[in-house]
This record gives sequence, C-alpha cells and structure tokens, in this order.
Amino acid sequence: MPHAQVVTRFAPSPTGELHLGNARTALFSWLLARHSRGRFVLRIEDTDAERSRPQFAEQLYQDLRWLALDWDAGPDRDPDGVHYLQSARGEIYRHYFEELRVAGKAYPCFCSALELTLARKAQLAAGRPPRYAGTCRALTPTEIERRQAAGSRPTLRFRVPEGQTVEFVDLVHGEHRYVTDDIGDFIIRRADGSPAFFFSNAVDDAEMGITHVLRGEDHLTITPRQLLLLDALAMPRPTYAHVALLTGVDGAPLSKRHGAASVRELRERGYLPLAVANHLFRLGHSSTETGVLTLAALAKAFDVKHLGRAPARFEISQLDAWQRQVAHHLSPEAAEQWLVGALPPGLSDEDRHRFIDAIRLNIVLPAEAAAWARALYGEPPPLNDEMLAVVHAAGRGFFAAAAGSVVQHGAELRPMIDAIRTATGAKGAALWKPLRLALTGRADGPELAPLLNVIPRASIEERLRRFAG
Repeated sequence: MPHAQVVTRFAPSPTGELHLGNARTALFSWLLARHSRGRFVLRIEDTDAERSRPQFAEQLYQDLRWLALDWDAGPDRDPDGVHYLQSARGEIYRHYFEELRVAGKAYPCFCSALELTLARKAQLAAGRPPRYAGTCRALTPTEIERRQAAGSRPTLRFRVPEGQTVEFVDLVHGEHRYVTDDIGDFIIRRADGSPAFFFSNAVDDAEMGITHVLRGEDHLTITPRQLLLLDALAMPRPTYAHVALLTGVDGAPLSKRHGAASVRELRERGYLPLAVANHLFRLGHSSTETGVLTLAALAKAFDVKHLGRAPARFEISQLDAWQRQVAHHLSPEAAEQWLVGALPPGLSDEDRHRFIDAIRLNIVLPAEAAAWARALYGEPPPLNDEMLAVVHAAGRGFFAAAAGSVVQHGAELRPMIDAIRTATGAKGAALWKPLRLALTGRADGPELAPLLNVIPRASIEERLRRFAG
C-alpha cells in the first residue's frame, strides 16, 4: 500500500563529528522528503552512554544547519512529546521488551562473552556459520529465577522463528531473501538494560511514522533482524534504500588524506554549503543536471531510482570545481561575508570592495584570499631564483619605464604598458610576466589592471624601482 505521506529521518549517534558519508545520507533523506513534500525527522541515537557526548550532538545540529538541512521534528522541535533523543525513550523500550518476553518471543540469556566466543570458534571450526547456539532458549522459569538470584545479569534475546523466510525489496539493491534458520537468536537488550542498536532503531522508526529509511549499505545485513522485530510487534515496516558507501579515490574509507573527513573541517576551511551539497548530490546519484542547483532544485531533481550500487568516490578536486562555481556567483555582500576572516584590517569600504572584486574569480578558499592580501598589501613579495631570472632578463630599463609611468599617470596599466614597449620593445610574455612577478610575486593570478587599483601607489613604485636601480 502506498504511504499517505513520505517521512524520512536522519539518525546519527553523537559519538564523533559528522563525516561526509553520513552528511550525504542526511542530504539524500532530506531531498527525498522535500521532493515528496513530506517530512524530515532528526533523531539522535545516544543510547551508547560511554561514547555519546552532548558536544557532538550540538556539533551535529550546527553542521546540519550550515548545510541548510532543516528538520520538521527533532530534539529541539518536539511538540507532541515523542522524544527524539533515544536516551529519553527508555520506558518505551522497556514496554516493548516486556511485550516480547510475555509473548514468548524473547528470553533472558545468561551466556558470558567467553562462552559465546568459544561457541563461535567451535562453529567456525566445524564449517558452520557462527550464530547463537540457543543455549538459554529453553531455560525454565525456575532456572531463570535461580540464576538471577545468584546475581547474574542476563541480556534479552529475540527468539527468531524457525523455518521462515524474510523478504523485502530494497530501493537500491532490489529483492532480498533471508532464511531465518541462518540468523540465530540475537540480543535486543544488553545486560546493563540498554537496547541494542537495531532494536531501538527499528522501534523508533515505526513509532515515529518513518516511511522511508535511507542509510549506508553496511546496514543491509541487519535489515532482516529489524523486520523480524517489527513483524513480531505488529509494527509497520518502512521502505529501505541502502546507499552505496562513500570512499576516497583510492577506494579506502574517507580520511584527512583525501582532503577532508568531516563537515566541520570543510566549513572551517571556507567551503560553501551549496558547493558541498551539489557535490554530494552527484556522488552515487546520477543526474542530467550539470550546473549548480539550489537545494530546492536539488530536491526536485532527486530520484531514489538514480542511486547507484557501486561505491561513490569523493575527490577534493571535484569539490573545488563546485566551490569555484558557487563562489563566482556570490553576491558582493555574500562574498564579503565569506571572506571576512581573510580581509586585511583597517581597509575602507571602497578598498575592501576593490580587493574582493579583484581576486574573487581566482580563488577557491578564503585562505587564498588571505595569501593575496599579504602579497598586495604587505612587503614586496620575495622571488625565487627562477622568477629573479625572468625579472633580470627584462632589464633595468623595463622597470624604470614602468615606475616612471606610475609617477606620471598613476596606477594605470595602459600607460605603463605603452611606456615599457617604447623603452624596451617588449611584448607578449616578455612584457607581462616580468611585470606581474615584480608587482605580485606570482606568475599567474587575477588580471593586473584591477590589482593595480588595490596595491597602494607607493608600494607599486617601490616594487618596480627595486629592479630599476
């Protein structure tokens, strides 16, 4: 039966920073919800008390807001008291644990970690797949009471029905069938009373009305367990779409060596959220759209059918290409806000605007703007041996003519070029390259004319005359 309204979710654990693979999953979930005019839910899965940290949750909120992935319900938007922090849902989990136990669909397990390890080794040695051997499956109430009275703290295992097949259709990977006899009874409540991940995850999806779950394909193998739980509790099944994993160009998991691993790192380096969204949209999702799209346009173009099965490879150079496109189309106000930390202090409004206009088409990140600020406003830039050879080959008369033009005509490029040509006959690269090196210390970069409007006039003369004497 079709769902009346599409409801998706993003359910991160606050045990670390938001990495790009999870950010892409959040983006895809948000795009599906917005494409379908449905709802996007944020749930924080913080039942791992040892590793979960409030500061990581706050960082998650900041990262998602920076990406402009707004949520319709979440820890900060809970008018119906649903509780979108799993740590606040303990009573709900206890209710369902008891329901399964009373119905005979779950039972206490007193097996120690050592016993389970030895059993798995024995099964592997016998050529059988490792699964729980059912040691505590048939314990009598008296035996259970005796062990608990002795101080044993049991886990709670789900009693997997025998001789059945779990079937579902994944929107990315197609039809799947699992034989229950190959699964084995699994733990749904740990000995400390906390729920296992796939239990609370599945129950929450059902209780929160999640209709479509987009998540990494590494969760594909836990899906049959979750479906067994949902069926046992007579709860609705969501539709699953297991997204291919995101890797570096070498096929390895993303890390800093690939350019960035977390959203925070990209934000702090000055990447623009729309550039990140456009790049992630095209990683593992095919589209005929080639240009920069707004988030609304990305949502319109998103189609779950276009999600691929092959690993999607993140490449920082491709992100830089999107960054360049987005940066070039920023409004003057947005460009100034983007570059505010890289701008030299004490500039007038007019000088600040001239600087931004001069360099913005030649930079990808604010750090490059800061480097240009040092080159244009600081001490005359040093030249390496190769650069000095080019400058000295131009000759003293070259720079004397250029400096004289500044005295007579100010920081105007055309009179300077005419003066150099008249004095030396230089043209082409023999004219432009020495002049650019002397003025900026760079062999390439923004056009010289707007740069001359940025560099203080006294500094222009100083940079030219140091090679004219």
